[in-house]
Amino acid sequence: MALELTAARPDPALLDLPWRTPLEDWPEDILAALPRGISRHVVRFVRLSGRVLAIKEIKDDIARREYEMLRDLRRLHLPTVEPFAVVSGRVGVDGEPLDACLVTRHLQFSLPYRALYSQSLRKGTATRLIDALAVLLVRLHLTGFWWGDVSLSNTLFRRDAGSFAAYLVDAETGELRNRLSDGQREHDLDIARVNIAGELMDLEAGGLLQEERDPIEVSERIMTRYRELWAELTAEEHIVETERWRVDDRIRRLNKMGFDVDELEITTDFDGTTIRIQPKVVDSGHHSRRLLRLTGLDVRENQARRLLNDLEVFSAATGRQGEDEEIVAHDWLARVYEPVTRGVPASLLAKLEPAEVFHEVLEHRWYMAERARHDVPITDALADYVAKVLPGKPDERAVLGVDTEELPVIADRNA
Repeated sequence: MALELTAARPDPALLDLPWRTPLEDWPEDILAALPRGISRHVVRFVRLSGRVLAIKEIKDDIARREYEMLRDLRRLHLPTVEPFAVVSGRVGVDGEPLDACLVTRHLQFSLPYRALYSQSLRKGTATRLIDALAVLLVRLHLTGFWWGDVSLSNTLFRRDAGSFAAYLVDAETGELRNRLSDGQREHDLDIARVNIAGELMDLEAGGLLQEERDPIEVSERIMTRYRELWAELTAEEHIVETERWRVDDRIRRLNKMGFDVDELEITTDFDGTTIRIQPKVVDSGHHSRRLLRLTGLDVRENQARRLLNDLEVFSAATGRQGEDEEIVAHDWLARVYEPVTRGVPASLLAKLEPAEVFHEVLEHRWYMAERARHDVPITDALADYVAKVLPGKPDERAVLGVDTEELPVIADRNA
């Protein structure tokens, strides 16, 4: 039998690895000392051509299927490990055939859950891991992926500003469909609940579980957290014309959960408006790049996300979601953004930069609408903000150590 290498971008250095030796017997001098999670297969890490690769020894057909599944999930921009190659046709020195190997790139700065618990972690780690896993599972289910083996062991975790981000690392049992039924989603949830309880019990038995709660009780969180997220992401809302502020409220809740809104689908009926919000996970810097392309505004990422959210609301409220987005963005710029930023008196221009002023006016309008329980025109919000809030803020330019009198007044939209 001849060694066969399947890879999108094959690295010839792969052929130098000792494929005629069972993976569990590979010499220590070629292995990378990285923490491994629990696996029913032999897994090893190696350094090759300046990268770290994870190698898993499994049957040929399973390796090829998982390789293609991971490639499909990556094309859908889902958080998974990156498939690198499949090596098959292996024969040992004794002439006996060996299992194939699935090769994936090691996810930098990620750890399996057991490695996390070997460190000194604050209380609540288990619930934060489960929250991250729930977010991952919702994202997978939204694209039609049934995992079939949901567990902490089949997930890698990266620290993310006090919480964790979860990545799928094992897809050999998964199936990708157009849409999952409620029963299929519930099946995955039940698998997750049982597996997580067992994993936490195992940690408890080893004295590693830094929790005072019962592992079974903690594992139940995957059910409630998942259902909360799923309902927020997929439920339809009925609103009347005077309550468009609720669209913004829905977007805020999604942003707080870690989802970004890529599209608002709004249909009008006899009683009011039906809103469906479709979330999409986007990459770092996505919002600022998109806003710059659409409007020419060069602002920071959180500002860009806030402005794009308002652009989406404007597009939906004016019934123009089917139009060219650059044309709609130009109208939003002329009819919404610029009137607000130019409505700030010259004496207050040094307080905040234009994009931050617009963001704060949107915040102010949202609080006004929440109190009033009906929409508030942005012109009214601007007038109230300029009269009651902006004068009390320090001059931002002065805070930077620059005399505001020496700076020119910049009022154009790219300031």
